[in-house]
Amino acid sequence: MGTLADKLTGLFADAFESAGYDRSYGEVRVSDRPDLCQFQCNGALAAAKQYRANPRQIAQNVVDSISAPVVFEDLSLAGPGFINIVLQDDFIAAHVQKVHEDERMGCETVATPGRILVDYGGPNVAKPLHVGHLRAAIIGESIVRICRFLGHDVIGDVHLGDWGLQMGLIIEGLRDRQPDLPYFDAGYTGPYPEEPPVTIGDLEELYPQASEREKSDPEFAEAARQATVELQAGRPGYRALWQHFRDVSVDDLRQSYERLNIHFDLWLGESDTQDRLYGLIERLKAEEYARESRGALVVEVDDLDGKESIPPLMLQKTDGAVLYGTTDLATIDQRIEEYRPDYILYVVDNRQQQHFRQVFKASYKTGVAPESTRLEHNGFGTMNGKDGKPFKTREGGIMKLKDLIGLVTDHAMARIETIESVREYDEDEKEQIARIVGVAALKYADLMNHRTKDYVFDLDRFSSFEGRTGPYILYAAVRIKSVLRRAGERGLQPGGIMAPRSESERDLDLKLSELPAVVDLTFETRAPNHLCEYAFQLATAYNRFYHTHHILNEEDADRRASWLALSEVTLRALERVLDLLGIEVPRRM
Repeated sequence: MGTLADKLTGLFADAFESAGYDRSYGEVRVSDRPDLCQFQCNGALAAAKQYRANPRQIAQNVVDSISAPVVFEDLSLAGPGFINIVLQDDFIAAHVQKVHEDERMGCETVATPGRILVDYGGPNVAKPLHVGHLRAAIIGESIVRICRFLGHDVIGDVHLGDWGLQMGLIIEGLRDRQPDLPYFDAGYTGPYPEEPPVTIGDLEELYPQASEREKSDPEFAEAARQATVELQAGRPGYRALWQHFRDVSVDDLRQSYERLNIHFDLWLGESDTQDRLYGLIERLKAEEYARESRGALVVEVDDLDGKESIPPLMLQKTDGAVLYGTTDLATIDQRIEEYRPDYILYVVDNRQQQHFRQVFKASYKTGVAPESTRLEHNGFGTMNGKDGKPFKTREGGIMKLKDLIGLVTDHAMARIETIESVREYDEDEKEQIARIVGVAALKYADLMNHRTKDYVFDLDRFSSFEGRTGPYILYAAVRIKSVLRRAGERGLQPGGIMAPRSESERDLDLKLSELPAVVDLTFETRAPNHLCEYAFQLATAYNRFYHTHHILNEEDADRRASWLALSEVTLRALERVLDLLGIEVPRRM
């Protein structure tokens, strides 16, 4: 069904063609000047260059060729050839009625669905989630939901960091604490204990202690490096210990992500490439893609034309250990073979840009990825504190994600308890509302910024019930739920949507018609901030409409039923957009 702008584009394309011009100039878009008109067509200016004619005359010829007078309240020319468009209210209402009747509210699925694998999250095993992991998970989850809503076959993979030096550091750190564990006995043949020797709390202590010790203790650093090499080579005790670390970490990670309403289809990691890793390296050597450089093994990825200078992708260090680039290359190899994706989207911060350029170029050059598979880095900026530096605790340390979730939840509880009606709810419901509102504040604050930009996290501002915030939009949705619930209690039902009779009602109708275009734009740019802005504008439009009209006290039954239907479709649109952002809506507030 599309948008009103889509319908108008079809009409104006016909008009351009009837007037003797190319149809492509008939594009119509929402007006930049709503005080002057609702839509505008600027194609006459571009057509003037091709046809070497006065753009205003072209615009007049197009207007004269329009064959749908019942659609327009007014068509006028402005400036050198802009066509300003105002629609008849009946035409607007008829469109919104179709939006109301359509389960997808005018949003069409793609004509040719693709298989899209989204790599997001990227936590490291045995390390606690911190605020640095937040953006990848929040942005990635939204991209997954948008792709899926449009009809694509989507696979979301957390892609765990579970195979690097941190594993060797933890192994050696645990050896210092419990040297008698069978995992450290090279002659032990098993079976190894089923119960893990560590808790998530132990791991959260072990890694930072071992990491700090590595910096000042060369002997410990060498032992950790050697343990990493032996783990990757398949030493049974280390593999068993590693599996414990992984299982304990994944259990904890699932709980944290679920609190954020984030869900992965796959819980794979770097380790899942081990069965193919060295075979891939040997193939690249045999086909002369990989060469030795100062004792290491690399793949050259410079452009053939010499316009771009990029360091080679290192596959193996001098000691034979593999690196992130190696496992990323093997992961692409695995994904191509097992899932045949049309796209692989990497939601990873901007600082990894060069790394992915190396990996992608190496993938295409070596044939690991076919040209038909699009490899795409969807980079993002950092979440900063008010000092403009990466967000930290008051003590200056990196804040754990679970602590941040607790902070925003507590803040939300303090805010909602100022709402008189909420004080009457039982504690369980208040805690649930506080969690939903807190997470909404956190997610919306992140997603409202274009993903490539850094932003400053201001808890007081983002948890406000006014302005561009998650709580503001939730409150608008809950307000509509309240209107519809009270209408139901009085036996009042939604009806057909009538022509708007006020500016606020008309603005709401027009805003509802824009949803499909916003969803498409969000997908095309992989930028959920467009949905955030639309949610704010829609909530604001409804709030103006609500304050202008006494919906439940309207004496005209048909008009009241129309307003209830308008409220109903607005709620559906808000809930749909919030769901695409990964934000839940409480039943009441």
